[in-house]
Amino acid sequence: MSDWFFRQGGRHRLINWLGVDAWIDSTLSATWSAIKDRYNAASSFFARFRLTGWRRIANELASETLSLGTGGVIVMYALALPAFQEIDEKNWLAMDQFSVTFQDKDGNVIGKRGINLNDAVPLEEIPEHMIKAALATEDRRFFEHFGVDFLGTFRALVENIRANDVVQGGSTLTQQLAKNLFLSPERSITRKLKEVFLSFWLEARLTKRQILKLYLDRAYLGGGAFGVEAASQFYFGKSVREITMAEAAMLAGLFKAPTKFAPHINLPTSRARANEVLSNLVEAGYYSAGQVYNARLNPAQPIENRDSQSPDWFLDFAYEEIQKKIKDKRDFVLTARTTIDVPLQEAAEQAVQSQLSAGASRSGSRRRQTTSALVSMETDGAVRAIVGGTDYGESQFNRATHALRQPGSSFKVYVYAAALENGYTRNSGLRDAGVRCGRWSPKNYNGSYGSGARISMTDALRRSLNTTAVAMSLRIGRKNVIELTKRLGLKGIRPSCSMALGDRGITPISHVGAYASFANGGLRAEPYAILEVFNSQGDLVYKRERDEPKPKRVFSRDVAAQMNQMLETVVTGGTGRRAQLEFTHAAGKTGTSSSYRDAWFMGYTGRYVTGVWVGRDNFKPVYRSNGKGMTGGSVPAAIWQAYMAVAHKSMDIPTIPGLDTHPVQVAERERLEALRAQNPNFAANEQNAAAANKLINDRTKRALQKLNRALKIAAGIAVKPLPKPEQEAPDETKKNDRRADAGATTGSETSRRR
Repeated sequence: MSDWFFRQGGRHRLINWLGVDAWIDSTLSATWSAIKDRYNAASSFFARFRLTGWRRIANELASETLSLGTGGVIVMYALALPAFQEIDEKNWLAMDQFSVTFQDKDGNVIGKRGINLNDAVPLEEIPEHMIKAALATEDRRFFEHFGVDFLGTFRALVENIRANDVVQGGSTLTQQLAKNLFLSPERSITRKLKEVFLSFWLEARLTKRQILKLYLDRAYLGGGAFGVEAASQFYFGKSVREITMAEAAMLAGLFKAPTKFAPHINLPTSRARANEVLSNLVEAGYYSAGQVYNARLNPAQPIENRDSQSPDWFLDFAYEEIQKKIKDKRDFVLTARTTIDVPLQEAAEQAVQSQLSAGASRSGSRRRQTTSALVSMETDGAVRAIVGGTDYGESQFNRATHALRQPGSSFKVYVYAAALENGYTRNSGLRDAGVRCGRWSPKNYNGSYGSGARISMTDALRRSLNTTAVAMSLRIGRKNVIELTKRLGLKGIRPSCSMALGDRGITPISHVGAYASFANGGLRAEPYAILEVFNSQGDLVYKRERDEPKPKRVFSRDVAAQMNQMLETVVTGGTGRRAQLEFTHAAGKTGTSSSYRDAWFMGYTGRYVTGVWVGRDNFKPVYRSNGKGMTGGSVPAAIWQAYMAVAHKSMDIPTIPGLDTHPVQVAERERLEALRAQNPNFAANEQNAAAANKLINDRTKRALQKLNRALKIAAGIAVKPLPKPEQEAPDETKKNDRRADAGATTGSETSRRR
């Protein structure tokens, strides 16, 4: 056979494959034999330690414990990491830098913000009965646990199950401090987990006495007062060093719900709560029944405070704006004149309380859980009133400025405004027909996929049809809608099939600001609360007219006019009929998110733009008293109408762009023209009317205060001491007047600097 492989010398010139194969086989065999020998040797060695009986069980338990413990540590670290990210290691005790005295638009003091972190009253000087009252009521095992009281939490859970209601809280004093220092008041499982880990961090970082002192300084106790010293001054007109046991019990009762139990709001309820605190002192073993008997017999008598209704929601928003606007951090004591109109703020709170209690479900738990938010502003963005919830003392979370809620059909306004920008008109024909986006098709409120009828764009918005809104967003391009919302100041809108139906959360205040652009004819309306800011020397450090740019045009006046004409039909003959006003034209839009989780009414006149949201913090459905799901045209529209009906003091209301002047406004303007014709000085009198509250000089004002104080003393009413009179000075410039006003508070505010 002739084969190249077996040719003479051929095998020696090529690779010896047989040798390579033999070497691989022998190496693998030897390696495997070595592995088996070592395995057998190891098995023989460990066989000496073979455990049986109870020793083996103990070993298995230890092994499983180690494995589960390692996994638990990893999980705990993953859960704790977001909590520790909330801590500013270098400045965690100085979260609020400024101490700001706020004034309303007319210059009257309405409140203060900025927590005093200085040890104005050391823990050693706080009365023992004040400390024991706080511990007996809030955390009796404070000096025994390490931040979280698992036994106390379990006991509170059992009591709440028995009562079928929340009658006891499980949060320790350290957990409450962690919330006050680092977290928002929003109620969520995530926030609760962060609170637990931050409590451990505080316990490891601070002593028990330091934690107790910080808690007594940081707790909100109503009336805009933070801490027991500020609260003692506010309610009793004296330092916490001087309070009696009865007064300490009243203060300790405020930790749970400051607004509900505040003595200047409901004195009988506050005294009943103080009695509970006195009983807690006896139950905790701090005092005997005989020792607290005198405090029961002589309850605390708070002084009268004229500013009983503090606009806390607005003050929080204004304080946040101060922190953003004031760049010069060298002076922390400031005085700010704001945009708030106090009568409008009171009217807004009253409208929310009255209409919400009347329209929400009568079920006790549901009625308590249903809350609301309201924002009212001028058409240029000047905020006049903010309501961030139903009870500031119970929850300081400002739903008007921070809650991200789905706007529902109230978002359709932006879709149709983008359509108007892209060549459509309010009379353009649309078809109420089914539309598909991927595998999803929108349904109308009646459950249908469209009737197939051809209708105008105005009628589609008036009837709040979902099919036409989704179809329009797809036709003009969702990116065009998103681009418009960005120009209006809305954030977080993403392209999705249901975008036109408001599937992304936005804050009520940003929603109202966006609607204001329609009311003012197409200009950007950034919500704002600060007009002027003065430092402790009286120098003007910020003035909105001077320091802020002029508003930019967002869309044409024609787009605004057509949209206003469309939105007027929603109020006159659409889903928002409940919001009609007899004395002026109103335009607006209802909104209801899926499963009735959010209900909105957004509307405006020629003067005010107001938005109302109603929902629940846990995102569960909201039902009306008749058992039906709450829609934007029900309770939110009723709140809006109740507020707007009293908000307009003058009937000389500007005309909404694109609408005819209302007959009431026509008659009012004719009346004013007649008065001007009869009296040439009428215009000057109009300008001076706003300053009518300034006509009483300081000497007369102080004399009236003394008379009022004397009458109260004669009637047996406790009163605050009168402030020391300032030295009168001749008339100076406006800047010097401001300097004198700011200087009067400098001495008491300097301690707030950090």
